[in-house]
Formats: sequence, structure tokens, C-alpha cells
Amino acid sequence: MNRKVLALLVPALLVAGAANAAEIYNKNGNKLDLYGKVDGLRYFSDNAGDDGDQSYARIGFKGETQINDMLTGYGQWEYNIKVNTTEGEGANSWTRLGFAGLKFGEYGSFDYGRNYGVIYDIEAWTDALPEFGGDTYTQTDVYMLGRTNGVATYRNTDFFGLVEGLNFALQYQGNNEDPGAGEGTTNGSDADSGSRKLARENGDGFGMSTSYDFDFGLSLGAAYSSSDRTDNQVTRGYGDGHH
Repeated sequence: MNRKVLALLVPALLVAGAANAAEIYNKNGNKLDLYGKVDGLRYFSDNAGDDGDQSYARIGFKGETQINDMLTGYGQWEYNIKVNTTEGEGANSWTRLGFAGLKFGEYGSFDYGRNYGVIYDIEAWTDALPEFGGDTYTQTDVYMLGRTNGVATYRNTDFFGLVEGLNFALQYQGNNEDPGAGEGTTNGSDADSGSRKLARENGDGFGMSTSYDFDFGLSLGAAYSSSDRTDNQVTRGYGDGHH
């Protein structure tokens, strides 16, 4: 498929990212950052489904609260708004991220909500471009490959402070087969019935990732996940009961 892209990035507040976020509040151990962007984006493609205006705006908040010397609460919410639709057209905005958790010093962190699956921990290394990065298997609301619902995640950096550069994560995902779930109009739901597409349903599952950062700029990592199929998937012959 022949496809060309014209992209114009216009920072709405500051470019997304913790290092470039606009600090709204920082007092007495409580901190709130705001980030966002507007992306003027157009695809030129022979595929009618891809060709055309793909512009969007994005905004997010990151917050922390210092509970005591060892315990910190944190959360993040990120929202996406399509700006290539007509006024009154439905399903043109959605929540990308929404989770809250606790950090326990060198003992790691635990959070729950809509977040990235642990498989993305490794795939994120190739998802560095403004557009088309990490396209090999990044899919939203498909098990633990990308952004997804209902994930409980434990993360540990530098292996409890004992091994610098050794990081790992453990993740559990609950069953997701509710109607209307998923990002956007067609990303997670059937346009006719409003129900979640079979490929974007998931049963209970778990995953893990690990990485080691060498002191000369090289990192090695691996990730694994396994999930049950939903009853709908099994009934309709979608796989053998596991993913």
C-alpha cells in the first residue's frame, strides 16, 4: 500500500511527557502536571479507509501526593479528541489512560486502571516516531499489547535497590467483554451493534516483563503474557481458549 503522511505538530500546552509537562501545582508534597498537544495530520493513501484528515488534540494530567517518607500516591488521566469530524458526530473522543496507584520507595509501585500492557514495555522501544512507530504489534484493547482496560500492575526498578539497571513488572488483566468498550468509534466496538469486537475481547490473563540497562547505553528486555479467551471467542471458534 502506498501511503504518505503530512504531519504538523502544534504544541497546545507543551509537548507530552513528564520532562516537558506544565506544572500546575506543587506544594506540601502534592504535585499536578498538565500536558497536551494538537496534531494536524493528514494521510495520503490509495486505501480509502486511511486517506484523509487524521487530526486530533490530546490532553492529560499527572499527579502525585506524598503520603509519608516511603509511600507516594500517583495517578494519570489522558484524553484524545478527534478534530476531523463534523459537529454533533458521535464517538469522536475517548480516554486513552486512566489509572491510580501507590509507590513504596525501592519496593516498587502498584497501580490499577486503563494503562499500557506489559508487552508494550518492550515494544515501546520502537514506538519513538511521531507517527507509525511500533506498528508491528501495537494494538489498543487487544490483551496486553498496548493501552487496555482493567490492568493491575506491579513495577520494580533496580530490583529492590539491589541491582542497578534490573527492572521488572508483573501484571494481571481482568475479563473485558462489555459492550461499547475500546477507544474510538471503530477501534473497540462494532459499528452496528455497539458491542466489543471479538478480537478486542479478553478473558483473565497475566503478563510480565523484564529489562536490564547496561551502563554503556544498551538495554536488553523481554516480555510475556497469557490470557483466557472469552466465552464469545470460544463459542465462535476464535482460538483454542488461550492467547
